[in-house]
Amino acid sequence: MSTNTTEPVVLTEREDGVLVITLNRPRVRNAIDQALADAVDAALRLLEDDPELDVGILTGAGGHFCSGMDLKAFPVEGVPTVADRGLAGLTRTRRSKPVIAAVEGAAVAGGFELVLACDLIAAADTAFFALPEVTRGLVASDGGAIRLPRRLPHHLAMEILLTGCPLPAEEAAQHGLVNQLTGEGKALDGAIGLAARIRANSPQAVRITRQVVGVTSGLDDHAAFTVQDPLTAPVFRTDAAAEGTRAFCEKRPPSWTT
Repeated sequence: MSTNTTEPVVLTEREDGVLVITLNRPRVRNAIDQALADAVDAALRLLEDDPELDVGILTGAGGHFCSGMDLKAFPVEGVPTVADRGLAGLTRTRRSKPVIAAVEGAAVAGGFELVLACDLIAAADTAFFALPEVTRGLVASDGGAIRLPRRLPHHLAMEILLTGCPLPAEEAAQHGLVNQLTGEGKALDGAIGLAARIRANSPQAVRITRQVVGVTSGLDDHAAFTVQDPLTAPVFRTDAAAEGTRAFCEKRPPSWTT
């Protein structure tokens, strides 16, 4: 059940084209109940719909990312999904803009599934990830059992899924799961740095690149090119492409208008 507080369960802050979305139930390590799920979904829709926003960052308040589904609320509310968009409106949604996870402390169960649904991950070296669903008679069914074996060596992923054992952020970084490993308390700074590097590029090219990765996943090369080419061919005729190549030749930063 929701904690009694006047604080919103999700905080949002806009800065330089980046929307920082903060899970704000620190007394329960930002466990996901339906109210929090709905609020995250609303923030993600804001990110998607606002043309002035290019990148989202998802993080947690109080020194932890998220402890997963609120098990006290589960008997009444069920799994806190939103329509067909999955857990907290993130794990099964289709997005055109990148989202970065900034992880401090625990990213556990559904919290880890939220992380796995993001495009990039910044994590403090004291953070850890876990999918302990099997220890609770549950299954990591919102992306954990699907995405983790694609991101880690098979037997390591299976150990995490079948035993519920935690994965320290430092080890996750060694296997390429974490893009930016930071000191404790600096994960958000790391994510902001990654967002700035993304925003230096053409927003349209970033969106199309994300789309290509999504629609070609699991296809062989021939099928992948067949799906990709109608998406990418128009990009080479855009003003952004002309500006990017011109800026390169003139040895200056590009000025994106779209």
